[in-house]
Amino acid sequence: MCGFVALMNQARDQRLEAVVRRTLGPIAHRGPDDVGISIDGSVGLGFRRLSILDLSPKGHQPMHSSDGQCTIVFNGEIYNYLELRAELERVGHQFRSQGDTEVLLAAYREWGVDCVSRLNGMWAFVIHDRTRGCLFGSRDRFGIKPLYRYQTGSYVVLASEIKAIRASGLHTGVLNKRVCASFLHFDELDRSAETFFEGIVNIAAGHSFEFTMDGHYREWPYWDLRVANGPAPNDPPHAFAELFEDAMRLHMRSDVPVGVNLSGGLDSTSILCSAARLKAESGASAPLLAFCYQDKGFDESLFIRDTLNQTGAQLVPLEISPVELWDSLPTVLSFQDEPVHSMTALVGYHLMALAARHGVKVILNGQGADEVIGGYGNYFGERWAELILSGRWRKAWSEIAAYSQAHGGRPVPRFRRALKHVAQSAMAGLPAYRALADCRRLRRAAASDWLRPETASKLPRTQDRQLIGLSGILAASVNRAPLPLYLRVEDRNSMAHSVEVRLPFLDYRLVNLVFNMGSEWKINGAWNKHVLRQGMTGRIPESVRTRLDKMGFPTDARAWFSGPLYGRLREVMSDIAFHQFEYFDGRVIASNLEAHRRGEVVHTGRIFKALQFYLWHRGIAH
Repeated sequence: MCGFVALMNQARDQRLEAVVRRTLGPIAHRGPDDVGISIDGSVGLGFRRLSILDLSPKGHQPMHSSDGQCTIVFNGEIYNYLELRAELERVGHQFRSQGDTEVLLAAYREWGVDCVSRLNGMWAFVIHDRTRGCLFGSRDRFGIKPLYRYQTGSYVVLASEIKAIRASGLHTGVLNKRVCASFLHFDELDRSAETFFEGIVNIAAGHSFEFTMDGHYREWPYWDLRVANGPAPNDPPHAFAELFEDAMRLHMRSDVPVGVNLSGGLDSTSILCSAARLKAESGASAPLLAFCYQDKGFDESLFIRDTLNQTGAQLVPLEISPVELWDSLPTVLSFQDEPVHSMTALVGYHLMALAARHGVKVILNGQGADEVIGGYGNYFGERWAELILSGRWRKAWSEIAAYSQAHGGRPVPRFRRALKHVAQSAMAGLPAYRALADCRRLRRAAASDWLRPETASKLPRTQDRQLIGLSGILAASVNRAPLPLYLRVEDRNSMAHSVEVRLPFLDYRLVNLVFNMGSEWKINGAWNKHVLRQGMTGRIPESVRTRLDKMGFPTDARAWFSGPLYGRLREVMSDIAFHQFEYFDGRVIASNLEAHRRGEVVHTGRIFKALQFYLWHRGIAH
């Protein structure tokens, strides 16, 4: 896991090497083990290395092909590199190193731009191909590894983090007020290629791209979840369990210690139990470390204890106060480059710091499972609406009744809401209805009690069309929201401490398998993640497998804002600039905090969003 920059200057600016060096400085945390720079005419490549596979100097980057025609900078891991290496050796390739970077470079030399379809892993890379006269690059199928693009004048800049581009001296520093407004009003983060900085965009997940030396750019998809179809398995739980175990086997490949972030939920428990089995099979004697955070208001100790008893893993708890979490917010935002969604992001940052302090360089985590297998509560409603839309009314009623019996509440109101959802989604297909809905949305924004009129005026004119049906919603969750946000937060939090995060549930073979199953294998009666629950029978503690609730490192920010953090929040609000802030009225936020403290209304989300945005804005301005 590393960080890199790639610059191309059509004017062959003599300052190219100096610019490359400036961009590498702010991302030193991504690669403390080595640094490398390659300047070749109009192309400059810079690299910061975190050694995970092949710790020797032979893994140095930028890495050149044996004939000198190609040079690569690569951030990520190719989990099937051993299998690819064997295949490439059979057709004549020879290797000097033991890592995956040289295998990736050879794969490009052998199969060209189509090499990416053979990769199983997480990656962002750029290859300077002198023979073809271009820069070729790609991001992994889900965008686990970041890559940003910026073009100005004769310069093209590609970098692992936004801060590298901003440090180049080429970016204007202008904020993207459309993105700022969408975040403040609609809570939208990482929903499109745009970032909070004008002109800096994301290379799309699942895409490859080329820059020719004359500045022509093209980008194309090499994989699309929506068309990644295949046969449904005869025994879905068995097929899922076997493939998950193989994904874990690949994700455990490492020349450095591997740990697990553990909550009491299905995803991290499945990972830890599998890791323990694989570790036992390998005969490794070192203890498997499990890093955990537990807020006193959300007790998962029973489930965690059962998992530790089964695996023999050593628990390493994060001990941190609400005030310590809050005080780290400016630092976290500086690593993130953009605002975050909640205080849970701060917990993730400190869990990675805890892993680093214990000498763990690789963490396995459960990101992606909820979006792929159906882990969020709103997915139940989508399943019911899907059944109603297909005419299976009795089945919808049966599942709603089963859910209500297990979770509480009455089935009749839920059935009515499902009917309303179907009707509204059908209406949203009409252009006139969407136009009317957009007008109403913008009027509500203009009448906001806290946003400045100028901010509201920057909101996009239209919203995405509302989808219906579980499969479409899950695909949107993976491709648009919330997964891209969570992947960004996870990457920056981990790399802030030079720790690599691996996500076994986003092995593309596993994702393909789940999307080829019917919706009943995701949501079924009272149960979410149905195929995971069934597949993990006998593999994880029964108490975890059959639990109905979901947590995952939550924080009790609602109580904290009224208690231990109240003074800290008031301190930010005492700044005169806060009340004169150009994006919102700070006096309204101060009033909201007082009402929240008195228990009259819950304003946790708005208060956190406003204060962190203000602190983030203040941080980037200095």
